[in-house]
Amino acid sequence: MGWQGWFALGLAGAALLLMSSGRYAPHLVMMGVLVVLSASGIISADQALAGFSNTGLITVVALFVVAAGIHHSGGVDLLVRHLLRNPKTVRSAQARITLPVALLSGFLNNTPVVATMIPAVHAWSRKIGIAPSKLMIPLSYSAILGGTLTMIGTSTNLVVNGQYQQLTGDAGLSIFSITAVGLPVAILGIAAILLFMPRALPNREDRHKFGSMREFTLEVAVAFDGPLVGKAVGEAGLRELERLYLVEIERDGSVVTAVSSEERLRGGDRLVFAGDTQAISDLLRINGIVPSVHADEPSLSKDRAERCLMEAALSPQSDVLGQTIRDARFRERYGAVVLAVARGGARVSGNLGNIRLKPGDVLLLEARPAFVSRQRYNKDFLLINDLGTETPRHDRAWLSWAVLVVLVGLAACGVLSMLNAALLGAALMILSGCCSVGQAQKSVDAPVVLTIAASFALGAALQQTGAASYVADAILGLSKGHVLLALFLVYFSVSVLTEVITNNAAAVLVLPVVLSMTTTMGVAAEPFVIAVMMAASASFATPLGYQTNMMVFGPGGYRFRDFMRVGLPMNLFIGLVSVVAISVVYGIRPG
Repeated sequence: MGWQGWFALGLAGAALLLMSSGRYAPHLVMMGVLVVLSASGIISADQALAGFSNTGLITVVALFVVAAGIHHSGGVDLLVRHLLRNPKTVRSAQARITLPVALLSGFLNNTPVVATMIPAVHAWSRKIGIAPSKLMIPLSYSAILGGTLTMIGTSTNLVVNGQYQQLTGDAGLSIFSITAVGLPVAILGIAAILLFMPRALPNREDRHKFGSMREFTLEVAVAFDGPLVGKAVGEAGLRELERLYLVEIERDGSVVTAVSSEERLRGGDRLVFAGDTQAISDLLRINGIVPSVHADEPSLSKDRAERCLMEAALSPQSDVLGQTIRDARFRERYGAVVLAVARGGARVSGNLGNIRLKPGDVLLLEARPAFVSRQRYNKDFLLINDLGTETPRHDRAWLSWAVLVVLVGLAACGVLSMLNAALLGAALMILSGCCSVGQAQKSVDAPVVLTIAASFALGAALQQTGAASYVADAILGLSKGHVLLALFLVYFSVSVLTEVITNNAAAVLVLPVVLSMTTTMGVAAEPFVIAVMMAASASFATPLGYQTNMMVFGPGGYRFRDFMRVGLPMNLFIGLVSVVAISVVYGIRPG
């Protein structure tokens, strides 16, 4: 191995250190690596930019749009309404979340699935009297497990498959190639969640983290042609909303006060509720409720045009981590003001300006409307409760599911490749009105796309310079030629990397090593490729390892040690089950 190989290895090590420190965004680190590799001549410009045209990456982008169609048409709300209902125990409540979410995540990117479910599960937890801390980690874990059911379940599977095709020239894996391994892993993983987590998870009641500052008046209207017209208030479910009270109805210039449950709703009724910031998302997702649009008086939409209140969790890549609120200069940097901070489910007391910010802190912000659109790209925050939530197009819900079924069917039957099926599905979501062009654009996670595309450059450098072969020989030395032990070492390496850097970057960096190793051993590459996919998704031990974990960190009121306590045994259990499943499916025997 020449100097180029050692340089590529050193660059990979530096990238790992920078990303694991949490101070630098993964996409910036990997783009920097791409520039260095291309400028130094270690790889050509075509190799440096090959990731941007990789079929796996383009499929990921298309599936972001498909997931946006399901979300914005209210498709997930159909499942929420029919499946959650009123469980009597914590285990029953967890089962009603884990089973449908795992199935959903098998066919949709798990990040938008969890983003859609968080407000619904949060409101549901208050209604059934079960602490969110008992439900949010099972929500994230089941989404992670569900992502291993099919090749389109998570971006990592598609990216690894795309890189595998690029490095080997093979046709790659089909949509259900991973299912024989992923299905038993998901079943046993969910069984472990339901068996152990009702007691293992903390019981932190959903405190009113921000007290009276969250309370304000919500104004909405009854759609003229919606399904609520003619229904009584009680029949429409407007008396069952938690922390939300119907104060009055304005109708034809008069006001109905002390509204009874028998009062019949009419099209155009202006409903005034007293509630909190979290309530507006739940309210606007009711089929037949639309934002208030009175032109002559202040309305909810006019109020939001001036400013909006929202809750947002600090992401691990945020620029303000470690700074005090005063030093972070939120007003100049983001056009937002911090009103309160919650950490570990409780409001942080003391001088607000002196609070030092940490990953997962939940901030109550008063911000300009542009804040929401900017954060969809900047990713400094994970928006928990966005008052700008658009009302779903409920009449397109079943159509969006039909598009997804067609997409999966065409790919499964081999009529279209996964890439073309995903592109067709994305086009149908937009053309059918399940989501708008603007919603489709916002759904694409630009930092994730850049991280994946740039990671291909480092993977190509490791392969071309012989660095991958060098590391592969080291792993073979440890395994002493035993295929099953080599498989376990590959899984373990990816699993550890995933906890400290992004799952996609970990998978892309390790795959060239794996291919070099299987070539040297003279064994089939597919079981090792599946092991990389499974290990890259199995991130349970920290909130930093997988985005869905960070998304539920604040709403669940968790502390870092909560993830370690339940996630470390989960990592070990899923790792053992995955290696056993792969060895059984592919006939790998010990020795």
